[in-house]
Amino acid sequence: MKAVVVEDGSGALQLVERPVPAAADGEIVIAVSATAVNRADLLQAAGRYPPPHGATDVLGLECAGVVSAVGRGVHEHRVGDPVMALLAGGGYAEATAVPAAHVMPVPPSMSLHDAAAVPEAFLTAWRALVHLAPVAPGERVLIHAAASGVGVGAIQIARELGAEVIGTVRSAGKAGLVDELGAHPLVVGADGFAGDVERLTAGAGVDVVVDLVGAAYWQDTVACLAEGARVALVGLLGGARTEVDLSALMRLQAQVAGGTLRSRGSKEKADLVQEFTRWGLPRLGDGRMRPIVAATLPLSAVQESHELVARNAPAGKVVLTTGL
Repeated sequence: MKAVVVEDGSGALQLVERPVPAAADGEIVIAVSATAVNRADLLQAAGRYPPPHGATDVLGLECAGVVSAVGRGVHEHRVGDPVMALLAGGGYAEATAVPAAHVMPVPPSMSLHDAAAVPEAFLTAWRALVHLAPVAPGERVLIHAAASGVGVGAIQIARELGAEVIGTVRSAGKAGLVDELGAHPLVVGADGFAGDVERLTAGAGVDVVVDLVGAAYWQDTVACLAEGARVALVGLLGGARTEVDLSALMRLQAQVAGGTLRSRGSKEKADLVQEFTRWGLPRLGDGRMRPIVAATLPLSAVQESHELVARNAPAGKVVLTTGL
């Protein structure tokens, strides 16, 4: 099968031939129709985000396709089922093996290409808004990088949880999508966004922040917080280091929780998949929520896809197709 790995030493992406994986106990093999590009893939290619111990060196943290083999002990999936999966790696390939507990059925109304843009983005957003910084109906949520894959998932999940949503973007061209998905868009300029959030909330601030930017926005983020606010730090697009005024967090009784999804244990991922299958799939199936695919390219154009994401060009996800 064809698969994408990082060439030793150079960091270049290389399309290679690999054996089709077998299904171990508790696993399924997916004939991959499509995968999606994540920032973590770019970091891995740059040598800054190695795969977890025991994971494949093939890139790709999510995929969609058809079940082609089933391991012992798997009863919830059958050969031929259309599925989408959260992966520790292996999505940039024509086939991948994955624990069955990390797999979700694809709603009948959704194409496999669109489904490939769901697992990593929507489960990261779900974890942020339900586990790291739980949001309650009627609260205000501020989402940074709101037109990113995780951002568009977070807007829709927060909206469905009954929150009022504000989303920051860097370009006016992405504001329309944020508005369409149900959030008030804020285009971040040289003066930041704290003043805009203060005006929008009549000085009350926001209760929850889903932060995919980090250092570059940190001062304004803290200035936007209401008393008792929670911050879920799930990305560092704007850098990892900044000066932090701890007294402001103490005064506000604020909480900051950070984390990445890829490094979580298999049981935690399985629990997240099960939760989202119950809550999220009905909403994806009837159109209340939807993945946003900005561009679709063949797997052979993987280098181009990474360059596209690195330029922050897409509003939504970039999907790679295998032709299967």
